[in-house]
Amino acid sequence: MARDGYVVPAEPQAALKKKTAVSRSWILLDCTGEDTILDVDKYAIMHRVQIHARDLRILDPLLSYPSTILGRERAIVLNLEHIKAIITAEEVLLQDPTNDNVIPIVEELRRRLSPANIIHQAEGDGREHPSGQNDAEAGEEDESPFEFRALEVALEAICSFLDARTTELETAAYPALDELTSKISSRNLDRVRKLKSGMTRLTARVQKVRDELEQLLDDDDDMEDLYLSRKLAGSSSPVSGSGVPNWFPGSPTIGSKISRASRASAATIHGNENDVEELEMLLEAYFMQIDGTLNKLTTLREYIDDTEDYINIQLDNHRNQLIQLELFLSSGTVCLSIYSLVTGIFGMNIPYTWNQNHGYVFKWVVIVAGLGCAILFILIISFARYKGLVGS
Repeated sequence: MARDGYVVPAEPQAALKKKTAVSRSWILLDCTGEDTILDVDKYAIMHRVQIHARDLRILDPLLSYPSTILGRERAIVLNLEHIKAIITAEEVLLQDPTNDNVIPIVEELRRRLSPANIIHQAEGDGREHPSGQNDAEAGEEDESPFEFRALEVALEAICSFLDARTTELETAAYPALDELTSKISSRNLDRVRKLKSGMTRLTARVQKVRDELEQLLDDDDDMEDLYLSRKLAGSSSPVSGSGVPNWFPGSPTIGSKISRASRASAATIHGNENDVEELEMLLEAYFMQIDGTLNKLTTLREYIDDTEDYINIQLDNHRNQLIQLELFLSSGTVCLSIYSLVTGIFGMNIPYTWNQNHGYVFKWVVIVAGLGCAILFILIISFARYKGLVGS
């Protein structure tokens, strides 16, 4: 391209693509628990899970978005603190898998999504039924869809993370508050100020997660949007079951059971499409947990407020003592000023006719003036006590 007589070389196509779409690290976990590291841009993610750019934007770490759980046609978008994930009916995409806080979540997803682990849980549930039917099948019927198991891992991780941060804050805050109560100093005040600021920020984070769960629980339509497997079952043929995700490809027993459950779900899709009891129970459990964390922070805030009130009472008491001391000093200063005035007047070298033959009169003037000033001081303090200006 020519510009002012100079030829500007065209930028490579790869460089232009890098500028327009920044690649980010993702980890993909499928329904078998297998993981794959992906280094792709947002357009590849949008094409894979079929979501809009505005939904993917809430997962951008460069943008400040509050905790959010969005249900879309084919995916659930999660932005819970450090957990930024996209859940579909068959796989989970988790951003920044090398983060120290994300690594335990990846390990838990591998464990929970593994078909061998699910079969073991199903058989364990089946042994609890003493009936003559196939108890393993009864346990398998209670198995949650893939998206709910992945969502449960994310909710459990974020609730445990926030509860751990709250416990750490309580461990540091209560001794600091007790120390401040026993000794008011600049160091202790600054320490409590930092802890209170951290508590305020943590309370806002916990409150946002709680509000998001409460909003989902209050709206059945929002909860229905999170039933990705039900949407696929409703859009597929009830006979072929081609639209049903293969949750357990390595297990023919569970796979056949899921196929039968999908056919039953598709056959009754019009009758139970508003049934959100399973998801409601899941959300309620973690809502109670996050609400308990918020109650801990509320109790800590009340303790801080009580400590501040106690400190203010102590400071008011010290201020009143200083005012009383100032009253004593002012009263004594007035009385001494009067005494100095009298003794000063009579101590001057002024000729007095009565002083020529009675030189001892000055001694009595000093004594009487001192007694008068002392009586005046006592009267001032007594009047202050009478009016309640000085404590008894």
